[in-house]
Amino acid sequence: MKLLFYRYGSICEPDIIEAFKALNITVFEEDTEIRQKSIAPDVRIQLLAEQILTHQVPLVFSINYFPYISEVCQRLNVIYACLSVDCPVLELFSASIRNSCNRIFLFDYHQYLQFKDENPSCIFYLPLGTNVDRWDACLDAAPASEWLYDVSFIGSLYSEKSPYQRLSLSDFDRGFGDGLMEAQLKLPGLGLIEETLTPELIHALKASAEFHTLPDAFADTDAYVAANYFLGMQASALERMRTLNALAESFQVDLFTRSDVSGIKGVHCHGGVSTHQEMPQIFYRSKINLNITIRSIQTGLSQRVWDVLGCRGFLLSNYQEEIPEYMQIGTHLDCYENIAELKEKIAFYLAHEDIRMEIATQGYQVVKEKHTCLRRVVGMLNLIFFDP
Repeated sequence: MKLLFYRYGSICEPDIIEAFKALNITVFEEDTEIRQKSIAPDVRIQLLAEQILTHQVPLVFSINYFPYISEVCQRLNVIYACLSVDCPVLELFSASIRNSCNRIFLFDYHQYLQFKDENPSCIFYLPLGTNVDRWDACLDAAPASEWLYDVSFIGSLYSEKSPYQRLSLSDFDRGFGDGLMEAQLKLPGLGLIEETLTPELIHALKASAEFHTLPDAFADTDAYVAANYFLGMQASALERMRTLNALAESFQVDLFTRSDVSGIKGVHCHGGVSTHQEMPQIFYRSKINLNITIRSIQTGLSQRVWDVLGCRGFLLSNYQEEIPEYMQIGTHLDCYENIAELKEKIAFYLAHEDIRMEIATQGYQVVKEKHTCLRRVVGMLNLIFFDP
């Protein structure tokens, strides 16, 4: 079998390509966008069509969904499969998701329920996974060392991705928006923002900022954009900064990020790290790794969850509804629901290394046995070709 892998530079691409090749699938790559980010739409379409016709592939694959790829595949009668690794994803509102060529895999079950009825036989739920073999090779090649960090977090603070603070809003609209975010942070298990937004606040946000839109959206996306790209992004930024600052009052906390850290106090701030070399070492050498899920992921498990466990790290995560579907809390990882509980658990696990190490070992084993990228790719191929 052969396929065409459309690449744009996602950090998830190498692991999925490796999994395809492990199954003896010939992978051709269309990677022009990695080198040229400003390709004209007509050129992109031409390059993709040429690759499909030249290699005569029955399947095109990408990380995340691209409407134009779906349209090209629909016309050429080729299957288009994609694995969504992000949330929110505005492109999923494109009418093209109704194309019969699609095989769209979504990792957040809430997101899956939101879109599945638009194309019931072509949209699937599939959790993310991790490349344990890659992490094993990286960690086994590095010299052994002592713990480097007590509590660490790798990831964006979303301060640079949230336009909310820079908007020119009236005092009323600002106050109402701030109130929605504070309510959401106090009730993380509920998706409050999008359901509670008023037309007036949406209009104010649209009037103050460049609003993302789709020319072929099958539904009004204004509330989705306002909730996820504006208020939800800002709520996530506040949650991460407040959590890290609160922990730094009692513990040694190390942050690895490319975000602006001017709002971070008492935390040891480092720059960004390489995904395939530095990141696994930090996960492995940290006594406690934090996961603070972006609010737009309502039920699912982010890539960080799988990668920390795959790197043999101990994980302390905010509670997500889907965690018990795949792991046992207290056996494979642990969870918290508020900062007070998080502080208590950090103190406990720093004082009980034997329990912490046993949980890390069990977490690694369950991911290695059941949740690798290879298993996910096999699951996708079975749904694409054998279980319509």
